[in-house]
Amino acid sequence: MIPLKDDTPSQTTPFLTYAIVAANVLAFLWQLALDGNGRIELSALVGGAIPYEILSLEDVYPPDVVPPPFTILTSMFLHGGFLHIGSNMLFLWIFGNNVEDALGRVRFPLFYLASGIAAALAQVIAAAVAAQSIGSTDPLHVPMVGASGAIAGVLAAYMVLFPHARVLTLVPIFVFFQLVHLPAVLFIGIWFLLQVLAVFFGGAPGVAVFAHIGGFVAGLVMVRVFGRRRGWRPRQASW
Repeated sequence: MIPLKDDTPSQTTPFLTYAIVAANVLAFLWQLALDGNGRIELSALVGGAIPYEILSLEDVYPPDVVPPPFTILTSMFLHGGFLHIGSNMLFLWIFGNNVEDALGRVRFPLFYLASGIAAALAQVIAAAVAAQSIGSTDPLHVPMVGASGAIAGVLAAYMVLFPHARVLTLVPIFVFFQLVHLPAVLFIGIWFLLQVLAVFFGGAPGVAVFAHIGGFVAGLVMVRVFGRRRGWRPRQASW
């Protein structure tokens, strides 16, 4: 399912959402310049969150942009390819502005970063458990990059704040695509269910599904803790 737009207009200009999107794009351009060959490899090692480094607090691979565990923060702005950053920024563009509007410009960046940190820690724990279960440290050396953990928190917040909003969605039906208006609670609920199913059916290669789940659960909790900005009231437009 591909979201195209929602029916909830933002009451304020989402400068922070724009800034986060811009930061991700600039970071991706840096990755392309660093890697050169079009394959995101070196940049993932020097800027990604590697579970072994996070747990040991040691810089094992080429010198990192920042020392671990602060690579958790840099990893949130790096991506594994054009499709990766494109899908993440689409979700952030559609859902981030409304969450920023509801939380305000002080709470929103804190919420976003906290969701991303929780997501990364969930993936680190999952990697440690996997390494223990198979008797190999290989899972601990896989770098993690992407904004999807933080964006999962944004999705959770959107579902709590705007459950009855409608999301214009491109749904694949066999070889065709259908435009459907889905309630936000259904669209995001299906997205989360797919993450959970991916765990039970062996995961998705190259996708940090535990980061998605961790960020989402953290977002569900934190949106209630952070609260809304003073004077905010939800507003929906009709198409």
